[in-house]
Amino acid sequence: MSVESWGRAFGYDCTVDEPDRLSGVNLVASSSRGTAIHGCGRSYGDVALNDGGRILRTRHLDRFISADWETGLIRAEAGMSLGELLAVAVPKGWFLPVTPGSKFVSLGGAVANDVHGKNHHKVGSFGAFVTDLGLLRSDSGRHTLSKNNNPDLFSLTIGGLGLTGFIEWVGLQLVPIVSPMMDVENIPFANLSEFFDLSGQSEEWPFAVAWIDCFAKGDGLGRGIFTRGRHSTRPAKLVAHPEKPGLSWPGETPGWVLNKFSIKAFNALYRRRSGARFCGQQHYNSFFYPLDGIAGWNKLYGPRGFYQHQSIIPPEAAQEGVTEQLRAIEAAGQGSFLVVLKSYGTETSPGVMSFGREGVSLALDFANRGARTQRLLRRLDDIALAAGGRMYPAKDGHMLPRTYQTSFPAWQDLEAARDPALMSSFWRRVTETGAKSTA
Repeated sequence: MSVESWGRAFGYDCTVDEPDRLSGVNLVASSSRGTAIHGCGRSYGDVALNDGGRILRTRHLDRFISADWETGLIRAEAGMSLGELLAVAVPKGWFLPVTPGSKFVSLGGAVANDVHGKNHHKVGSFGAFVTDLGLLRSDSGRHTLSKNNNPDLFSLTIGGLGLTGFIEWVGLQLVPIVSPMMDVENIPFANLSEFFDLSGQSEEWPFAVAWIDCFAKGDGLGRGIFTRGRHSTRPAKLVAHPEKPGLSWPGETPGWVLNKFSIKAFNALYRRRSGARFCGQQHYNSFFYPLDGIAGWNKLYGPRGFYQHQSIIPPEAAQEGVTEQLRAIEAAGQGSFLVVLKSYGTETSPGVMSFGREGVSLALDFANRGARTQRLLRRLDDIALAAGGRMYPAKDGHMLPRTYQTSFPAWQDLEAARDPALMSSFWRRVTETGAKSTA
């Protein structure tokens, strides 16, 4: 069957298996192209795809194994989504310590990509809160991994792109809350310099992120809206998020709708909307997961889908590097209305291959315009690399081998630890020794 990336720029024919019990998991495929592990399918690129090979979907492996609601320490099967976990944990007074921009992400995917969130500058990535995990390997059976038990394999599995073995379950330390509400401030800023000023002034806020207008130029380059927030300390009824999205994208958007002029118009309206300057409360669902409220929003980019580019640049080169990236985007006329800029702190996760590091990250979507879009993506890669930065594999669908290998010099350690039965289209693309499964 054909399996698409969330960005819909890729669709590959694969054999798909969906076990409903951990006892039914079999890693070894009949195809020489091996097996890729696939969770909720929210990776934008091909990190969880396997062109012509086999995919092992985990979405039915979604049960709690244990939960201590006095301490917030849980253990659950890796196919459980973050949303499914929150639906149980929030009414009991617990929340995720780190969350990406979608709750439709599996626990296993969160570990494999060592996801990060709006609070990286304070606490680091998801892996910092993983207490232990269960790993099934085709060549050596089951392992329980932690910082103290097989720590090398533990640190390669966190951020290891699902290649070191099948993550059966995840142990995670949650954080306490007394309300589902967030105290939030939205602050418009005039240019990139003001973003850096606001970031410095917001270091004590646990959560901080900015939307920017990528078509602004001149004195307004990098203008946008800075959002900062914290969990409310005023006790309130602990109501979790709605079970289903409130809206559905009506269908395939014609490719011509999204262009430089329509995006410029949207950006102008978004900057001037009533909520652009705000001080008040929001439910955690709208604060952390605004796009989750629209089912099928990935169809808005048209039938050819889209790419997402996310890079991070070290602090000493961040302002100059992001400025150069924004100028390249504006010159190419291929901007986006989904543009996120945020500061990162020192990485606390044990993941050897984690994306997070101290610096500033720019993430944005581009409608797939073929070779023209590929040229822009690689130009953005080159700018980030020249500044000492790197790109995020979980969202990638274009990186050249030299780009990935420069971004993650420890990639050969991951290749050495790769389960011989496992492979993905991403790994096949960005490595030479990972040309095929060796199972």
